[in-house]
This record gives sequence, C-alpha cells and structure tokens, in this order.
Amino acid sequence: MVQQNSMDLFAEEKSFMKGRHLVTIFHNEQNMYSVVRIRLDETNVEYHENEAVVTGYFPRIHEHETYVFFGQMKDHPRFGLQFHVEHFRKDMPQSKDGIASYLSSDLFKGIGKKTAEVIVETLGENAISKILEQPSLLDSVPKLSPEKAKSLYDTLIEHQGLEQVMISLNQYGFGPQLSMKIYQVYKQDTISVVQANPYKLVEDIEGIGFGRADELGYQLGISGSHPDRIKAACLYTLETQSLQEGNVYLEADQLLESVKKLLEENKRDRIEFGEISDEIIKLGEEGKVIVEERRVYLPSLYFSEKGIVTNINRILAQTEYENQFPESEFLLALGELEERLGVDYAAAQKEAIQTALGSPMLILTGGPGTGKTTVIKGIVELYSELHGVSMDINDYKNDDDPFPFILAAPTGRAAKRMAESTGLPAVTIHRLLGWNGSEGFSHDEDNPINGKIVIIDEMSMVDTWLAHQLFKALPEHIQVILVGDEDQLPSVGPGQVLKDLLASGCVQTVALEHIYRQADGSSIIELAHEIKRGSLPADVEKQQADRSFIRCSTAQISQVVEKVVQNARKKGYTAKDIQVLAPMYKGPAGIDNLNRMLQEVFNGNQDEKRRELKFGDIIYRTGDKVLQLVNQPESSVYNGDMGEVVSILFAKENTDNVDKLIVSFEGIEVTYLRQDLSQITHAYCCSIHKSQGSEFPIVILPIVKSYYRMLRRNLIYTAITRSKEFLILCGEEEALRMGVERNNEQRRKTTLLQKLRDSLSGEVVNTENVKEDAEVDYLGQLLKADPMIGMEDLTPYDFMGK
Repeated sequence: MVQQNSMDLFAEEKSFMKGRHLVTIFHNEQNMYSVVRIRLDETNVEYHENEAVVTGYFPRIHEHETYVFFGQMKDHPRFGLQFHVEHFRKDMPQSKDGIASYLSSDLFKGIGKKTAEVIVETLGENAISKILEQPSLLDSVPKLSPEKAKSLYDTLIEHQGLEQVMISLNQYGFGPQLSMKIYQVYKQDTISVVQANPYKLVEDIEGIGFGRADELGYQLGISGSHPDRIKAACLYTLETQSLQEGNVYLEADQLLESVKKLLEENKRDRIEFGEISDEIIKLGEEGKVIVEERRVYLPSLYFSEKGIVTNINRILAQTEYENQFPESEFLLALGELEERLGVDYAAAQKEAIQTALGSPMLILTGGPGTGKTTVIKGIVELYSELHGVSMDINDYKNDDDPFPFILAAPTGRAAKRMAESTGLPAVTIHRLLGWNGSEGFSHDEDNPINGKIVIIDEMSMVDTWLAHQLFKALPEHIQVILVGDEDQLPSVGPGQVLKDLLASGCVQTVALEHIYRQADGSSIIELAHEIKRGSLPADVEKQQADRSFIRCSTAQISQVVEKVVQNARKKGYTAKDIQVLAPMYKGPAGIDNLNRMLQEVFNGNQDEKRRELKFGDIIYRTGDKVLQLVNQPESSVYNGDMGEVVSILFAKENTDNVDKLIVSFEGIEVTYLRQDLSQITHAYCCSIHKSQGSEFPIVILPIVKSYYRMLRRNLIYTAITRSKEFLILCGEEEALRMGVERNNEQRRKTTLLQKLRDSLSGEVVNTENVKEDAEVDYLGQLLKADPMIGMEDLTPYDFMGK
C-alpha cells in the first residue's frame, strides 16, 4: 500500500510523487520530454496503485534511484491517470550517515568511506547543496586532493545539478520545457547566468522576450537604468524590427525612442536618452551592434548586405561570357528551338534569352502571363544546345563532371513548378545550400555549389540573410539568372533584395510586360495588371468565365466560402485544388475560423471513421490538409510546404508508446510527435504570405473592411496571381478598392541599394572599422541630444554640424 501524506519534508510543497525508476517508456534527447514508470513509495495525491506513470521535461533518469516529482495528476482520455511533472529532484539522504554513505558509493570514484565522513564533518548535513552552490568549499576539506574534489563536483553536477537548476528556474516562473531549453544552453552555469544577468536570456534563448526577462530582472533587483537591462532592450528592439517590419537597420533616434518606450512600459522607471545612447555605444564596442553614420544594425544583417555586394561584384567581374557566341549562331539555334518547341518568342523574350546566355548575371522580371516560364525553358534548352551539354542528369556520374543546371526557389512548391516547366530537377534554396538547422549551411565560399548556370525563381521572396548565403556559395565562372515579380509582397524576412537590385541598375535586367496568357481569355491576369497599375475595372463585380465577385458582409464570409467550396467539390475539385486565402488570423473572417469550417466541409468525421488527434484546441484527422510552419531540413520539409495527414498512430499501437501523426509532403513522409504539432497547422485557408511561390486551380479570396489594417495593393495583387483557373472574390467591393488604392507601403530600411551604387561609382565605404572613435563620439553626441527627441518635425540631426 502506498504511503500518503507522511512526509514532513513535503508538507508545504504542491502535489508530489516519490518513487524509484522502473522503466523509461519514452525519452526525447532534443527537448528532454520523457515518459517514465516508477515504483511509487509515497505521495500526497489520491492514488492507490503501487506504480505510476510520470511525464514531463526532464533528463534520462538513473535506473533504480529514487526521485521526488512535483506536479499534478491528470486523467488522459486514452492512457488513464498520469502525473504531469513541473519540477523534480533526486531523493537525498537526510542524516550525516546517509550522506556519507551516498558520497562513498560507487557513483563517486576515489571517495572512500573515511573521506566521505570527513567531507560531511567539515561541511555539515547540507554538504551536497553547499558543494553545488560553492564548489570551492571542497578546498577546506582536509586531505582531499584537487583532482578528487573536481571529480566529486562534476559527478554531483551530472546527477544533481540539473535537478537543482530545474527547481530554481521553476521558482523564477519558468515551466519545465523552457527550463530545459535554458539548461541546454548554459548547463551548470545556468543559475549563475540567470541571477547575474537575466537579460542574457533574450539574446540566447528562443522564446524568451524582453518582457519575460524584465520581470525576472525586477525580481532580482536588476531594474531601472541598469546597463544589462538597457542593452537587452536595444537588441530586442533591433531584432523585433528586423523580423516584424523587415528592416535591416534602425535610425539612431528611432531606436532611442523605441527603446525608451519599451523600458518605461511598466511605469516604474524613468530612463534618460543619454543612458540608452551610452549602452548603444558599448554594444558597438562589444560587436553586438554595428553603428554606421546614423544607422544601427544587427551585425548579421550589416555583414549580409556587405556580402551580397561583394559577391555580386565578383560575379559581374566575369568577362568570359561576352560575345562567346556570334549572333548568327545564337539566332540559328533559337530558330531551331522555336521550331522544335512550337513557340514563337517575342522580341523581349529573345532579348532575355540572349542576355542570359551572354552575361554573368541577369534579372528577369514580369507579372503573371508575361512568359517568364517560357523564357526560363528557352534559356536552359539553348544553353544545352550551344554548349553541347546534356539535360539528362543521369549522364553525369561524379563531382568532376557536375550537372550544369542549378534550379532553385524559396519554397518547395515553387521549385516543383520550375521542375515541371523545364523538365529539370529543382530544389529549395535551403536544400541547395545544404542547410542543417542550427549547424548552418554546408555550402559557402569555402565549399561552393557545383554547376555552370543557376536560375533562382521567385526572387522577391528571398530575404537579406538567405541572399547572402546564396551569393557567397556561388562558384567562380557561373552564370546567374534571377527571376521575380517586383510588385509582389516583399520577403517575410528582413530586406527587399530584388527591389534594391533592380533600383541599383548594376545588373542587366529584362522586364517582360506584354501579357501573352491573356490570349487564352484570362480575365484574372487582366485584373492583376489593372491592380498593379492601381485601379480596378468598373465592372469588377461582373461575372466572368474565370472569376466572380460575391458581395457579402464580414459575418457572412464563412457561409459564402462554404457554399463556394461545396459547389466546387460537386464539380470534382479537391482540397488540394482549392485554396482559401486571407490576410488575418483572428475574427469571424479570419484564417483560424475559416479553417475550422473548411475542415468539416472537406474532412468531417460525423461517422467517426477517421482517426483524430487533439492538440490544444485543434483536432487533426487523417486526410487533413496541413501547412508546415518551420524549416525542418533533416526531413527535407520547409516553411510553407503543404501536405496531407496520411496516418495517426496511437501510443498503444507502437513500440515507442507515444502518439504519432504522419504527414506526406508530395511523397516525403514526416512523423510528428505530440510535442512537435506546433510545427504544423491546417491549410484549407492560409495567409497570403504563406501562399507566395504557389499556384492553385481555384483561389477564394475574402476581402472585407475588417481586414483594413492589412489591405495593401501588393497583398491583393499577390493573392490574385496565385489563381490559375478560377478566382472567387467575396466580400465588399469598397474594401477591395480601398486596398488597391493603398500603395503607401513603407519602404523597408535597407542600405543594400546605397552600397551597390557606391560600389558602382568606385566609392569606398569604410567597412573594416565601422566603430572608429570619431564616429562613436559623433553618435554619442547625436544620441544624447534628448531634449529634442520626440518633438514634432524636429530631430537631433537638425542641431548637428551647424
């Protein structure tokens, strides 16, 4: 019979279970999620079995040792009662004799019974906790050599350190999962790091923002204008701006104002601008920010822009492609290609093909229906003909004879489209560069990719970080073709690489403007180009062969979308063919609500024949259409890929004893455990940003005034150009017109254009020492001019240099 409520030691603790490890049912080494069965000794929970299952985030615990787990009992619908662990500790002996016996056990090499007794006699009954907190206390133990003292401490850390860390972090308000992430970064230094500078967590731990660290800092007495607090706020603001707003840098005064607002958010503190400027300068000296003129950058973005410029200049410096084929030879080969393919290239398309083959780099731009795909196919076909190389990858056997054609795109779906249109293999840019998650990219300037001509599609989606990785991994003597539509949404990540490249004029560009697909009677393409010009046809609501407009209110969107989808299904279209796009997640016309409704339409389970797995408030079923939300290079699946749930395995049905959900991404099957399900979501409706690089037979696009904050011309243009066959607009015409007229998109803060132009003009920008003393002094003066900051129409710069 299990003892209950008999331990004075735990009288003031929450619910606990004390027991000896029997078997580990499941353990994930990456996030430390564990499921363990224990022989139960004592508990204060109403539970009368001799064994119990405990689950939570803790390391692989040692067999046959006793632990105390704190948490709460939960009744799992399938697995029954389980004890969910919030923190735990190993059960330690409480008497001097017990501690001495423990320290002289086989666990501690070289520590005999007499030595253990001397340690306890010297340090007392709390010897173990004292050693963990202050290992130097072992120096006071007579006749204990430094080697044995270190071995003793290391063993205690291995067997006790994590438990102590988890308990301490729990007291600071961190849950077990986040605590494990913190421990995996700092190991035995965790508590000392957290207590000395909790704001370091903002820099090092994903998922911890400034607000969380600031609350912890306040508890520890680190508040107000403490340097660590101000530095963390500066870095957090820069990173937030780059990820949320797409900026590569912030103006100094804008950074000052944003940081001051963040630091004073809790109303407890008053921070002076001069105090903030001092810490920005120190961050620059530490290399954690880059200060150039009036701009402040994260180093990764500053050096990414530099790298892009350096490598573009390197590629453009190639001269071997000029006049390598006489025009007569090119025209003869082009004529033969036109005859073989049954096409008649227009003048701009011929120019694009010829420029691509005779230049180190080309940018090919154009909207939908302007023939970009036709030109890409022409480039690879003519390259093959003129260079006498095979387009069959099977003809290339080794690295010494590489396949010359490299085709890539930011998303898996865009790469698949390239492969289908050219007949050549195409991959994502991440896969091309050998991205390994936390390990980075395997291809760089020291290990370039292997090929002769590279074509990158959907270049508008490529951000500053990825563009830098791509360009520096391109080898010497390679021709580069960048393809994109500058009127689409910019990249999700920071920067606007395609736009800046086009504006710089440094790369030869061919813009395709004539709409060829319009000859097929596509009113969708015609509408897209009208929107691109900032207008709408007067009869936008008139029914067309390939598009329609259904007027309805926000409250009616769900009902209208449901009816449209049901009609499309009756005509034989599937969930894969139909894509609903929306700009916002919340609200009655938001992505979340539409996904719930569409799941019931496409994949309802009234007959309970489909397997289900619940995760939070989301229910996944076999047959569901899902969207990958994060890059998972080890499985060749990336952010934005769509797949289908093909199987659900319950814990009792597999040897790992855990629930599993298997998703097929175009034949690539990926297994998700329950804790991994935050990596996916339903994809019946998705955001317009997530749809970039894709095309669908049918696109349903709700447009209502409740989306006002998000409605912009490039957003609507991007959504409409995702449709291949049918476009159904539903909502309010006034909202559509309002969105098309709003082209006041704030230009992202980048300096790539300036750096490209400077490199063309031959001006040398100081990039080796961007923190020169004179410049730091200037910045210090500039930033300390706080009385003027925030005053209408005035900035500190109005008072400088006069």
